[in-house]
Formats: sequence, C-alpha cells, structure tokens
Amino acid sequence: MFRYFTAGESHGPGLTGIVEGVPAGLELTEDYIEQHLIRRQKGYGRGGRMAFEKDHANIQSGVRFSKTTGAPIAFLMTNRAYEKDDSNWPIVMAKDGERGDIERITLPRPGHADLVGVQKYKFDDIRPVIERSSARETAMRVACCSVARKFLKELGIEIGGHVIHLGSIGYENWNAVRTIADPLADQGAESIYKEADESDVRCLDPELSDQMREEIKVKRKEGTSLGGIYEIIVTGLPAGLGSYVHWDRKLDGLLAQAIMSTQAMKGVEIGLGFDAGKTHGHNVHDEIIHENGSFKRRTNRLGGIEGGMTTGMPIILRGVMKPIPTMIKPLKTADLDTKEEQDTRYERSDVCALPRAVVVAESVIAPVLANAILEKFGGDSMEEILERYHHEE
Repeated sequence: MFRYFTAGESHGPGLTGIVEGVPAGLELTEDYIEQHLIRRQKGYGRGGRMAFEKDHANIQSGVRFSKTTGAPIAFLMTNRAYEKDDSNWPIVMAKDGERGDIERITLPRPGHADLVGVQKYKFDDIRPVIERSSARETAMRVACCSVARKFLKELGIEIGGHVIHLGSIGYENWNAVRTIADPLADQGAESIYKEADESDVRCLDPELSDQMREEIKVKRKEGTSLGGIYEIIVTGLPAGLGSYVHWDRKLDGLLAQAIMSTQAMKGVEIGLGFDAGKTHGHNVHDEIIHENGSFKRRTNRLGGIEGGMTTGMPIILRGVMKPIPTMIKPLKTADLDTKEEQDTRYERSDVCALPRAVVVAESVIAPVLANAILEKFGGDSMEEILERYHHEE
C-alpha cells in the first residue's frame, strides 16, 4: 500500500520525502514529478518566495533506469532560500550548538499553529513551529503524491482541479460549474487542469478569472488576504472502490482526511455537499439507468460516491481554503513573554494561495485512490496489477 512521509523545515537545508509501497515497474522520472511542482508554484497573488524557489525533487533511491524497483523511493529537495549568498538561515536553523543571541520569535500569529504548537511542545521560541507547520512542506507532498498520481495514470485514472470561488467571486451554482467543467471531464480530468492552468487564478471561466484577479488586487491594497473554494474531479475510476463495511474503509472519509490534513483547509464536500442539505431528495439522489451493457447514474449530484464506494461516475470533491492568516495589515496578538497586546509580526506571505492549493489537493488524494486500487487489484509489480485490473474490466 502507498504510504509517504515528509521531513524538513521551511528555511532549513531542504525537504526530504519517502514513498513506500510502490509496485515495481512503474515508469517514473524526475521530469514527471517536476511538472506538478512547477504547477504548484504558479498562480496570481503568490508571494516573493515563489519568485526564486525552483523546486526540483531529486530521486535518491527506489528507481532504476526510469522504473520503480519496489523499494522505498526517497526524494531530496533543497531550499534555495537557505542557500542564498546573503542568507542567515544556516545560523538561525543550525542543527548544532546553542541559540546564543539569535532572535526569539515571541508573537504568535492568529490563524497559525504558532501558539498551540508552543503550548504543546513547550518551546520558548515560535520558530520551530513556524518552520515545520509552513505550507512549504506541501512541495515535498506534491512530489511524493505524484508517484501515486503516475500509478493511477497508468490505469487510465486522471485527476484535475479548478477554482470555483475566490473570495466573493465565483460561479452562481452547481449547474453553472457543471456546464463548463463536465465537457472537459468527458475528455479525462487532466483536460480540466490543463485548461485551468491557462488562467493564473486557475478558473475555467475567463470572465470570472478577470474578476478574481481584480479581487486580489483590491485585497492586496487593503493589506488583507483571500481564500476560496476549489473543485477536484477524478475520471476513469471503476465502481466498487472503498467499502461500506467499516467506517475507516469508506472512501469519502479517507478523501476528506487527505484534504483536511493539508495546511489552511477548513472544509470538504463530495458532490452537492452542503447544498444537498438545502433541498429535497429528488434534487439530490442520482437515478440509476442501464445503458450500453452497464449500470450508470443519470446525474452525478452525489459526486461519484455512494455508501463510501465509487459508483463509476467521476468523483467530484470540493475543498475550502481559509484566507492566509499572515497579512500586511496586522492582527492583534499577545506576546509570549510580556503577555502584552501587540501587532502581529509580518512574515513574507501570499495574498492568495488558492490557485496553488488546487495542485496540492489534486496530489494528496492520489495515494488514497491508489490504495483503493491496490486493495482490490493489488500486486507487487505493475505487470500483475494491470493484468488483474484489465481482467476485471
């Protein structure tokens, strides 16, 4: 089964990742990983760091002659912020010695892990919390999860995402999104992300893209930040992945965990989601039909999952990202030492990271889906898995 771990700090020497459970014989290159890392760095409203970080995940083990060996795959990604000539980070983040006169960070930022992290681990300095809880970690998460994404692609399963709401700007309703997204999904979900990537806010609607861009400009001048809602679509999945027999095997629950484990996410829904609670059953449930030799759904308002299992329809999943809590116009906080109320300290940040979060969300659900495939069609090599998978079809 796919499992991955990440290690490293935002301004440490680099990030490390290990992926285990990858079948032997999967074609994998650093170039494939890098294409999604590049996508993660794009987006209107990004911060200064994205201007100089050029993320590249170096494969350290587990791949020979561009194919996986079945052994754990290790990645190493250096932080250019650490290596800059004028960088003070090797001193601030030194692994040896004493802290000395290095500045302590004592102003916890509202909305971050700062205060609770200090309370949990009994630090007298917020810096260790800032460094590990940072969304910089998602760069390695994208690298690790891209392995699972490549595995799914070999089976004809595609993942693609787009922004449907940025701040107050977005589609009017479910049907408005379906009109523009579903024709692309019919070509495979990667068509969605490729089209969305043409917009620097990753929105499929050109008019809404312009409005979203203006909204970011306005909020930047106001010194505040923006969040929003994105939609991820998965195509090519067979029916019957996941299970209804135990709570921890329900696929929608596992997908929700993957999304909610990502920095700044505050909500997730499948299909109509929360809107399903605002109407009656005839406008929610998908009628079953038999067509061209197989059972299908007339609509897909439940987002491709019923009873914790895939229906064979595309999965439609949405995530909610909160506005970034680090803002130019400060919020109030209380100093750890003096307990006095002060303005928050400003750390370099984006105005809106939502367009980049889409790529992270696409990535983190891939191991969940890969494991659902392996549970049903598993084997130690791609040859075995592909034979079983196509035999089932």
